[in-house]
Amino acid sequence: MSKNTIARVETREMWLINAVESIKPLFESAGYKVPKLRVTCGWPSRGGVSAKKRTLGQCWDTVASADGVHQIFISPYLDVVVDEYGVLSVLIHEVVHAVVGIDEGHNKVFGKCARAIGLEGKLTSTHPGEELMGKCAKLFKELGKYPHAKLDPKHSPVKKQSTRMIKMECGKCGYVARTSQKWIDEAGAAHCPQHGEMSVDKTAKRDEGEDE
Repeated sequence: MSKNTIARVETREMWLINAVESIKPLFESAGYKVPKLRVTCGWPSRGGVSAKKRTLGQCWDTVASADGVHQIFISPYLDVVVDEYGVLSVLIHEVVHAVVGIDEGHNKVFGKCARAIGLEGKLTSTHPGEELMGKCAKLFKELGKYPHAKLDPKHSPVKKQSTRMIKMECGKCGYVARTSQKWIDEAGAAHCPQHGEMSVDKTAKRDEGEDE
């Protein structure tokens, strides 16, 4: 995409939309066509805020969208100050998913497309090869600054939901024990060592975040 056709933008979404248009020729030159898709900056549904194995991008299949359009989410954790080409690298990876189909996962079909456009490394966490890195550098000059600042999930206002422990009590001696609703549902209430099955606190409500 030429410099003259890219409008300077102030929003992350417009920058990402322009970026998709800019990388389409990479796919076309390799014999692939980029389908219609939407892209935005947002937390992936899983692993986005994980400290151990963080998901930096996610592509949703057409079946998940009411109008049958792929939707891509680029993590707000990505910061071009740290990794100048990280945003484009992740975006290209996710576009590959849209091109070959989500059902392909990171198999050979995905790999063939990824390698053809210059992605290297493990297929689950690719990075641009030297040639693609040079192309990304040129694209960044055309696209302008990515209007975003890294969002640190450690300071999220949403606190991790802990499993509520349900109280059980022996009506004869007052012996108390606690367990999760999951185990009460699967195995029943605990037993007092002396008097058998204990009664469950019926006032306790299942937490929305409790594991099923």
